[in-house]
Amino acid sequence: MDTKFSGMKAYVRMEERYEGLNILFETSNETKQAVIDVIEDVKKETELTPFIFEKISNDRKDIQAIYVEFHDDVHRTGGDFFEKVLRKLNIDKCEDEECGV
Repeated sequence: MDTKFSGMKAYVRMEERYEGLNILFETSNETKQAVIDVIEDVKKETELTPFIFEKISNDRKDIQAIYVEFHDDVHRTGGDFFEKVLRKLNIDKCEDEECGV
């Protein structure tokens, strides 16, 4: 994917046996589908199956997000998954500077 979507932000949260990636974006069905497609591609590549949640608001542009989470991630495989997703979305840094892609 060669597109860099404007307004897309990423946040990573890591705790003991938990890893989460939040991808926030402005209201756009095209952007939402691109994020979902990338996640599905990475799931096929890695054979990992994270939990995926959507938070889409029709009333507020600032509440559009896809959440990808790994629970009980003893081997910390979620980090590699997140890096692949972020690279494919051409997101080169996280807002919280924790992901270091």
